Amino acid sequence: MNWELDWLENRARLSPNKDAIIDEKTNNAWTFTELNKRANSTASWLHTRGVKKGDRVALLSPNHISYFDLLFACGKIGAIFVPLNRRLSLHEINEILADCTPVLIGVHQEFESISPHLTNTATFFIGDPSYEELVTFPIGDLPQEEIAETDPLAMIYTGGTTGKPKGVVLSHQSILWNAINTIVSWSLTEDDVTVNYMPMFHTGGLNALTIPVLMIGGTVVIGELFSGKKAVESLNRYRCTTILLVPTMYHMLIQTDEFQNSDFPFMKIFLSGAAPCPMHIYEAFQKKRLAFKEGYGLTEAGPNNFYISPEDAQMKRGSVGKPMLFNSIKLVKTDGCETDTNEVGELLIKGKHAFSFYWNREQATEETWKDGWIHTGDLAKRDEQGFYYIVGRKKEMIITGGENVYPLEVEQWLASHPAIDEVAVLGLPDERWGEMVAAFITLKQSCTIPDEELKMYCESKLGRYKIPKQFIRLAELPKTHVGKIDKNKLKEMSIHS
Repeated sequence: MNWELDWLENRARLSPNKDAIIDEKTNNAWTFTELNKRANSTASWLHTRGVKKGDRVALLSPNHISYFDLLFACGKIGAIFVPLNRRLSLHEINEILADCTPVLIGVHQEFESISPHLTNTATFFIGDPSYEELVTFPIGDLPQEEIAETDPLAMIYTGGTTGKPKGVVLSHQSILWNAINTIVSWSLTEDDVTVNYMPMFHTGGLNALTIPVLMIGGTVVIGELFSGKKAVESLNRYRCTTILLVPTMYHMLIQTDEFQNSDFPFMKIFLSGAAPCPMHIYEAFQKKRLAFKEGYGLTEAGPNNFYISPEDAQMKRGSVGKPMLFNSIKLVKTDGCETDTNEVGELLIKGKHAFSFYWNREQATEETWKDGWIHTGDLAKRDEQGFYYIVGRKKEMIITGGENVYPLEVEQWLASHPAIDEVAVLGLPDERWGEMVAAFITLKQSCTIPDEELKMYCESKLGRYKIPKQFIRLAELPKTHVGKIDKNKLKEMSIHS
């Protein structure tokens, strides 16, 4: 093992008795020394099972200590850790297994019933007594094969919202530099504590806060099923200083009595990611004088790319801030030229935290990696002071009657209406205009509002071509596995309705 890459070994030497991981459900805790021993034992066990450098080791599990055991163990022997989206169907999981061909898959006992039906993979079980034997396996000599920074460490599959999931290969370098960049730019310290409710098969759960907090010597509390009430209790109980949630989680959190009644004495900052955040969430935190801000990332880059101070976040609501210390950002128009101030363009990213390639997807890799830059497919603009704002997905931009409509602008305004609970705006086919703007909404309890009133509300802020021609009311908006509103599902619903 290249010892400068095995930062867990070094962190265990520096902070041997500090709690690294706490399980919210059981309250079990592991120090950095104990976490490193588990990783060494797991690495030895994998080695005796014939796992070699470059082999894939998969995991199907809810948030659990095994994510750390296997990630760090794979790092020590040069294997590639592949966390699987537990919310997929058996068919979808088997498609991913057929793509990445792991030599072993760890299956949590919660999924024991589907284990016999997984594609051609040797399994071992997580969460039962046999697993504790595995993580206390006698530590032996590990292979002496050199592991380079650019060798793969993990492969995280994208959500598949624009087609079949793609395996995003992350090297030791990309995970290491995302963490270093985050620690330095966000001023994380060994006193930081976070509770992670993001799914750990997702880059937001594994890489956004979890790895950076551990690397600096802080503590990560493993959360599982999210509820607003439980989150407030855990933030106070474990003296958390920071947390990352998606907007739908914050939407649930701020509506609880526990949120209204807590002062959050230990919290330094609340972070929002994965999707643009509605303004009413900013207002809820400002009302309580709690620091709140947004970030931006994607599986292929980071997922951390910007920094904004809490003070600037209140002044520049909706901004993700400025590029972090060790990465570069530029915005380009369709002709390849860079944008001017306040002009919308595609967001491009460069840095050592970037992914290596898509597994078995050479063409997709070439389409994303161009001239040394990651082309994100996201649209953004930059103001006069250099603060960046995410406008939306390139593929979600609506062209109606030759005019460009960015759904986020319409969503933000509709979400500020007191009767609306959640909203998603997208373009639907229209014979006359090419596309028409449609708004899918859920209403707050006991609220009703006619379309004409909603259109009048939009007219007070938006150009006429931006005003939805349809308002489609639903009991609930469908969500992806990380809690984002699923616009593909909404589009399918509109086609079949």
